Amino acid sequence: MESPSSDKVTINNPADITIIVGYFIIVISVGIWSMFRTNRGTVGGYFLAGRTMTWWPVGASLFASNIGSGHFVGLAGTGAASGIAVGGFEWNALFIVLLLGWLFVPVYLTAGVITMPQYLKKRFGGTRISLYLSVISLFLYIFTKISVDMFSGAVFIQQALGWNIYVAVIALLLITALYTVTGGLAALMYTDTVQTFVIIAGAFVLTGFSFAEVGGYNALLAKYNSALPSVVSSMDPQRYNISPHCYTPRQDAFSLLRDPTTGDLPWPGVLFGIAIVGGWYWCTDQVIVQRCLAARSLTHVKAGCIMCGYLKLLPMFLMVFPGMISRALYPDEVGCVVPEVCKRVCGTEVGCSNIAYPKLVVSIMPSGLRGLMLAVMLAALMSSLASIFNSSSTLFTMDIWTRIRPQATERELIIVGRVWVLCIVAVSICWIPVVQAAQSGQLFDYIQSISSYLAPPIASVFLLAVFVKRVNEMGAFWGLIGGLVMGLCRMLPEFWFGTGSCIFPSNCPFLVCGIHYLHFAIILFICTSVLVLLVSYCTEPIEDHHLHRLVFSLRHSKEEREDLDWEQEERGRRARQEARDRMRENNNSDAVAEEEEKSGICRLLSRFCGGGSGSQDLEQEAPEATEQMPDISEDPVWKYTVDANALIMMAVAVFMWGYYS
Repeated sequence: MESPSSDKVTINNPADITIIVGYFIIVISVGIWSMFRTNRGTVGGYFLAGRTMTWWPVGASLFASNIGSGHFVGLAGTGAASGIAVGGFEWNALFIVLLLGWLFVPVYLTAGVITMPQYLKKRFGGTRISLYLSVISLFLYIFTKISVDMFSGAVFIQQALGWNIYVAVIALLLITALYTVTGGLAALMYTDTVQTFVIIAGAFVLTGFSFAEVGGYNALLAKYNSALPSVVSSMDPQRYNISPHCYTPRQDAFSLLRDPTTGDLPWPGVLFGIAIVGGWYWCTDQVIVQRCLAARSLTHVKAGCIMCGYLKLLPMFLMVFPGMISRALYPDEVGCVVPEVCKRVCGTEVGCSNIAYPKLVVSIMPSGLRGLMLAVMLAALMSSLASIFNSSSTLFTMDIWTRIRPQATERELIIVGRVWVLCIVAVSICWIPVVQAAQSGQLFDYIQSISSYLAPPIASVFLLAVFVKRVNEMGAFWGLIGGLVMGLCRMLPEFWFGTGSCIFPSNCPFLVCGIHYLHFAIILFICTSVLVLLVSYCTEPIEDHHLHRLVFSLRHSKEEREDLDWEQEERGRRARQEARDRMRENNNSDAVAEEEEKSGICRLLSRFCGGGSGSQDLEQEAPEATEQMPDISEDPVWKYTVDANALIMMAVAVFMWGYYS
């Protein structure tokens, strides 16, 4: 059997290369500028950008951190395979991101925390809950974010340049690590701002070319429904017993809300299941919340969330619809169904919908603009990866390493955070083959299914922790453990039997794998919440004097809070202070001699990585460590302005949902 035509238009002309090189120069220049502009020699400066960010870099960074290359490849791929319902994941975020700015961030700010496990530790006491959250968050970063972004970026580069996937991944990781390791969060947020404009501009250009190529929106409606691979007409029925529904576009492709039992994304799951997973991602995930904690005031947090919400309207038009256009224009490649053909086209037998967006870029964009789109994909990949690298290193350093070495100095914490990035990269590369074959090759479904099995218990515990004072440590812990066991009972058999595809169905029992993953997320969230409340009400409550400014109802409290583990925290603080004092004594005796012996290269590297002489950095940290956390009071004029904008954005979101439902 002959393979469909899949000649690759590689990017190798001077115009494309010039644009790509120019893009990299701009991004690295912004990173270096922000590196010298901010104080990265302290934990607050490196991990929270000194809490100086205004609303527009906060909003741009929220969007850019969320929109990685996994979105371009995954949203377009699922759109090509089944239509616009996957856009519900994006439009649901318009409501959830407002919960982040109005309900959750005020509590995080008054709690005075850097990481989400730190919040749970202050809220409930003990160490087991915060340790659990740190570990499960790092697990989710590796298996649903880093490996997915690396794979999707490699898919694009493989289509555009013909490079080996792993060579492309390693090259991009090196460049990403350059400004992640050197610049800290400030560098990420400034480069995110630049890259957000690159991403949106490039995606708009491709969308315009795509609709022009297909003949407009009405033409897309007609051509998508008839986009059948030509190979099925000459298929040997004895060799290939493939059902027509495996290669025929869905009849409900242009509907957001689909049948609750037969729909590939059933409407109860789209409305409620996505909201639960989205609540975990937008309101409790370190990558997102860390950007809000870096804002200079609560008003800037809210305005940044609104900006992000408006930007989240775009992926439906910039990614999902172009994916469907790609299926209509190239049904033999994007809509391939015969395993041998798919293997030749994209390297996997379960389908090639993931190449929908890269195929458009290399096929319809003129020289120069192809280079722009490659820059866009690299921007999305690097932005998302860099954000996750920074946030995961924060989690590991502040919540795991400080348990291992309570006396660790500031310099040691920053070095450990950078080394940790290298470890998670290695594990993520090894996981890429699993990502490639999961969920019928539809990348976005893979991401959401893993999140649906592991995230609802976390979302439940955070929601109850913030809004229900009666919830205690015992209830939260056993709720997390019970939810984890339920989630693993679904996830592990699915990996063991395989998720299957239309042609190769999975042998996983219906009782285990038959429930849609979004419906399972709803069930898991409800069961976890019931378990948390049941155990909490059967055990001793936490007194109010331990909860001031840790729950929503007490966020404005001026009473002094007695932390549940204040004795342990005091011991850790004293150990760190003693280590600082010892280092000062050692450094003061020979600091001048060491500085004279240092070569110019060593001093440059020390400056590049955010360190100076040990005593100087530690002296700088002392006042920052005792600095008061941001006040959540707001200027009334700006408060009502952002509130009005939030209502307008919700009205726009409701209209869009109604129009496409």
